[in-house]
Amino acid sequence: MNAPRRALNISVLRFNPRDPDSTPRLQTYGLEEADGMTLFIALNEIREKQDPSLQFDFVCRAGICGSCAMLINGKPGLACRTLTKLLGPEITLAPLPGFELIADLSVNTGKWMRAMSERLRTWVHATERDLDLRRMEEPMDPDLAERIYELDRCIECGCCFAACGTARMRPDFVGAVGLNKIARFRLDPRDSRSDDEWYEIVGSDDGIFGCMSLLGCHDVCPKSLPLQIQIAFIRRRMAAMGLS
Repeated sequence: MNAPRRALNISVLRFNPRDPDSTPRLQTYGLEEADGMTLFIALNEIREKQDPSLQFDFVCRAGICGSCAMLINGKPGLACRTLTKLLGPEITLAPLPGFELIADLSVNTGKWMRAMSERLRTWVHATERDLDLRRMEEPMDPDLAERIYELDRCIECGCCFAACGTARMRPDFVGAVGLNKIARFRLDPRDSRSDDEWYEIVGSDDGIFGCMSLLGCHDVCPKSLPLQIQIAFIRRRMAAMGLS
């Protein structure tokens, strides 16, 4: 005889800032847990069967796009990668803090990520000589390529920024996601920028020296990126340059 399925109560912070009649409130939905259920599956079931007005984001359902990031019992995470069986029967969901709220669990991380990338100029800067396609396509040392790939796995979900204490105090702080991008492009041999140019971009309290090393970003990254290792490396490098 099959064991009875567990009953879940999922409380969602509801608010639509574009609706003048909307006020922040917790709304609780009850549903029956299914085998292998993720929060993504649970939310879709709620929207399909109980409340079509519930707003949240998803695209890939495989932990690649980062669009379903939210606060899960107060901790940033991906709904599509969070199994309900690993949580208690009472679950509370809220939108990621630090980003523009669209409605309910949906936030505009893309707007912040774009502005941060433009501010840090995180793309390959090449000289006229480097623009020779044959030079740009030269084979890269495999170990270096692996180090760059490791940092390139960031999906820009916003979890690290939402968990960052510094970001709550410094609105202009670039966060671990921005510093990770800097680390990635500093490694890239195709980028022509000097250490002095990198220092000008992130050698401030809004950049590398603003991090308080609370490890929140490192703890919640769904891709397990070595964020604190990279931040510590850049800080030591920038500190040495500042003292020279």
